[in-house]
Amino acid sequence: MRTGSVSLETGRRAGEMADTLVLRALRGNAKHLDLSGKKLRRVPKAVGRLFELNRLQLKNNLISDLPAELQALNNLTELNLGNNSFEALPEVLKHLRQLRKLHLFDNKLEALSPNVLECLENLTFLNLNKNKLTTLPEEICRLAQLKYLTVNNNQLESVPSKLCLLQHLCELHLAHNKLKSLPHDIGYLTNLKKLSVPRNEIQVLPEELCVLRNLKVLDVAGNQLHIFPTKLLYLKLEEFYYEQNPLLEKDLITSTQMNEVLTLQEITARYILNGLSGNSLSEALEHYPEARKILAHASLCAVCKRSFLNTWLECVSFVDLAKKISITSPVHVVPIRALLCSYKCFNESGHQFYGIAIP
Repeated sequence: MRTGSVSLETGRRAGEMADTLVLRALRGNAKHLDLSGKKLRRVPKAVGRLFELNRLQLKNNLISDLPAELQALNNLTELNLGNNSFEALPEVLKHLRQLRKLHLFDNKLEALSPNVLECLENLTFLNLNKNKLTTLPEEICRLAQLKYLTVNNNQLESVPSKLCLLQHLCELHLAHNKLKSLPHDIGYLTNLKKLSVPRNEIQVLPEELCVLRNLKVLDVAGNQLHIFPTKLLYLKLEEFYYEQNPLLEKDLITSTQMNEVLTLQEITARYILNGLSGNSLSEALEHYPEARKILAHASLCAVCKRSFLNTWLECVSFVDLAKKISITSPVHVVPIRALLCSYKCFNESGHQFYGIAIP
């Protein structure tokens, strides 16, 4: 009984203190209100009368919902709800269409309501760290102006491909989740400058990652990577973190096999790919969309530089990145995937490609 009384008394005092602060803000026609760390379980409804408010700080409380009166805050651009008790996105957020920054870190969110999310079309910053999210809804692509997204320390098992439609995204943070892969559409994030996905379960990085010409920082430490994409060195990275991955090690092997039996499709594809190129290929196959689709997945042999369709030999080269990228790892040599078109090319002398031996 005494514990309950103390709790009620504490809550009453917290409410009175918040009401006092809101009253002062009303008198001063405030643009910024900070109610952080007040042990609040509710937000005073009078906050909805602060029509000029553009920043509202409510972090480090016990709040689990927001009053409908807050929908009148048409000038609100920043809302901090971090370290509270939200289990779902408050419905009133749908009406805060001028919101630019939203902090929801350290709550109890298990899912994000698409109906709320799709209304925040002017959001540029979203912090969802330390929640219980297992996935992100496809409607996240409606956040068309989003530049910074952080979903660290959740339980994400996948990332929706539609997230890659966020053309303005500059930073994506997905550390400490359960991701096993990244979407192949990641190449559409053309303005991405920082990608941070350490401490996941990622086994392969998509080749499309290497078209991100604006990417400066890549953190893939503590995953399950054995090898890096063929065009990793095309990236103009300034920082690269890859420690604590089970990377392949150099172990020289040779092959006694010199010839291989190609499928009819492979023979035809190689003939077309190496006979035509660029616009000529597109023009020749103008009326054959299925053929274009198949040949779009062609690769280039790392030795003879000729095109082929299916991965024939997956090899690896070991590249010293110390002079190319700022790295903190004591190991500077990393394995990078290379594709060869035949055993003949593999057994050519002078190249530095190693075959991948499967134990």
